[in-house]
Amino acid sequence: MSTSTVSSSTPGTRTAPAETGARTAEAAGVITGARQRIDDLDGRIIGLIQERMAVSAVIQQERIASGGRRVNLSREMEIIGHYSGQLGKPGTTLAMTLLELCRGRV
Repeated sequence: MSTSTVSSSTPGTRTAPAETGARTAEAAGVITGARQRIDDLDGRIIGLIQERMAVSAVIQQERIASGGRRVNLSREMEIIGHYSGQLGKPGTTLAMTLLELCRGRV
């Protein structure tokens, strides 16, 4: 490849525009850097979800051990409302997915 079709996104890394869907080497470099940032954020988000699942399991264990129910529906509605308020309708879906991931693991 010639240097006109390749961009350096980070030192020592070259990205062809075709790999990113970009039409210029400059845009490919920007996209590659942004994709790396998204990958890093996704890794952190997944780690936080796993941490949330562990904390939720502790709560469920304590609630059950004390004679309570595994799930507290009023608390779940608070969580759904919070996500919906911050992110709109997709926030509701996200909250419901998180709650599904976190319940019933005990």
